[in-house]
Amino acid sequence: MNGAPARNLTAVGLQAAAQYLRDNGGRMQMAYALPRPAGGVEVRYLVAPADPASFALWCCAEDELPSLATIWPLLGWYEREMTDLYGVRFIGHPEPAPLVLPATTPAPFAERRAATVATGKDVLPEIRANDLQVLPFGPVRADVLESAGFSFVYVGEHIVHYHPDLFLKHRGMESRFEGLGTDAGVILAERVSAVGTVAHALAYCQAVEAACGCDVPPRARWLRSLLAELERVYNHLHYFGHLANTTTLRVGEAQGKLLEEQAKQINARLTGSRFLRGLLTPGGLRRDLDLGDWLSPALEALRAATADYVAMLERSDSHLDRLITTGHLSARVAFEQGATGPVQRASGIDRDVRRDHPYAAYADLPLEVPVSQQGDAHARAVVRAEELDNSIAMMQRILLLAPKGEVRTACAPVPGTEGLGWTESPRGSLFYAVHLGAGGRLARVKVKSPSFSNWRVFPSTVHDTNMMDYAINEASFGLTIAGCAR
Repeated sequence: MNGAPARNLTAVGLQAAAQYLRDNGGRMQMAYALPRPAGGVEVRYLVAPADPASFALWCCAEDELPSLATIWPLLGWYEREMTDLYGVRFIGHPEPAPLVLPATTPAPFAERRAATVATGKDVLPEIRANDLQVLPFGPVRADVLESAGFSFVYVGEHIVHYHPDLFLKHRGMESRFEGLGTDAGVILAERVSAVGTVAHALAYCQAVEAACGCDVPPRARWLRSLLAELERVYNHLHYFGHLANTTTLRVGEAQGKLLEEQAKQINARLTGSRFLRGLLTPGGLRRDLDLGDWLSPALEALRAATADYVAMLERSDSHLDRLITTGHLSARVAFEQGATGPVQRASGIDRDVRRDHPYAAYADLPLEVPVSQQGDAHARAVVRAEELDNSIAMMQRILLLAPKGEVRTACAPVPGTEGLGWTESPRGSLFYAVHLGAGGRLARVKVKSPSFSNWRVFPSTVHDTNMMDYAINEASFGLTIAGCAR
């Protein structure tokens, strides 16, 4: 695969390779199933070896494999997803229950499940104590929130066990790519998760460009970084407004959402879209951007207002009291369960693909990666606050240094090729694996969303906590369900 050299493995050697990767400082990123033209599927694992600092692909052309979830717990969800959607058997899986599809799933998926997870256990543990209660919450929730079901096992205010059901509106977005042309695919990528328009479109475009050997013009690479940081800024401002809402800081909520609105107005004035849609395409940008004389002062004004806002939050004792020590996530659990983005960096894991695997213009931009060791809700907020300031500083540098020239080059699809693209979205690392089939049309597109990873981690911070902190903890993760239930 262009963007990640491939290595063929058998089921016999898979566990040894996974253990070697872990013992030598590597990192597992994701796994997905690729249907074979002759029938059956090939399972692919995306890994990041410690040395060299690049991505690699493991390919296993077998329908029955040993589960790697005992070595890399973060793969638990990926394996269950492949079982549900592609019928792959994973022997020895510690959580063999269905993940994506409901019990009423029609054929052919029902037969696949019957053959692969007949011995699966219930999601909720058996409850024997008389004082324990079960609270099924959702899928409709108060306020403008995405739909999901949550089960709380609790006594009094104490949460003993928690389980989210996040796939009630699973849209099958990956299958919707199949058969599309590469230019049309970017329109769908922008809509996988609306608040990640640029991140998804950019990862997709870079995967197509890697598959086709397309070299993007320098100006387009710089403007892509500008758009990505604009998206990060409005997402982080929305995050602070929502977090203030959960701590009942109403003025803080209003101020955060006002700043978010101002950031979106900058987006609209620059691009015509508050969500920065309709600009990216394989080969560069659909059109050039007139950066003008207004953008730099507007960004600097937003930067000053944001700094004042964050400082006021940090001086609000009632706000801090609800964040400090809430939802603690250790570095070990963050690593094993696959946390990404600000969530992992707030738990002491220093990773950011903008720096570690540069793309667009990030290799030419000074990037400070804020990291905290505390691992609680306050640490997750502090990391995002520092990222806000860093993002605006990077955008100012882009305005000074972005080269002139064309913003698009031809990127003709090449049948039978495949490529990998990635971005550091506001919520963490995002990957697209693109496979081109006959006529250069999309045959398979795999989307690894950061919320899929962080939702996997989140329950570990809820167990053994209390009900009053739940909404604050969830808000501190900055999760999206659309990004998870693709």
